[in-house]
Amino acid sequence: MKLSSQQIQVLAEKILNHWKKQNIVIFKEDEKKVLARAVEIIRADYAREEALEKEVNAMLDQLEKSNAGEFQRYKMFPILKQKLAKEKKVIL
Repeated sequence: MKLSSQQIQVLAEKILNHWKKQNIVIFKEDEKKVLARAVEIIRADYAREEALEKEVNAMLDQLEKSNAGEFQRYKMFPILKQKLAKEKKVIL
C-alpha cells in the first residue's frame, strides 16, 4: 500500500497522540523531533517493504520463465512475499 507524505505524517501524529493520551510514553525530547523521527521510521519501513516486493517480482519473473504456461503469478506473489518477509524479518 502506498501512502503519501501527508498520510504518513498524520499516521505518526495519531500514533504519538494516542500513546501520549494513554500515558504510554513520556517525551524526553521535543515532540517535533520525536514526530520527525517517527515519520522517518515509517518511511524507512515502507521502503523496506517496497524493496521486498521488487525482490519478489524478480523471483516471480525467474519462476515464470522456467515454468511457462502453468504459472499463476497472482497466487504465488502473496505466498512468496510472506516467506521472504519472514526470512528477512520484515513485518508486513
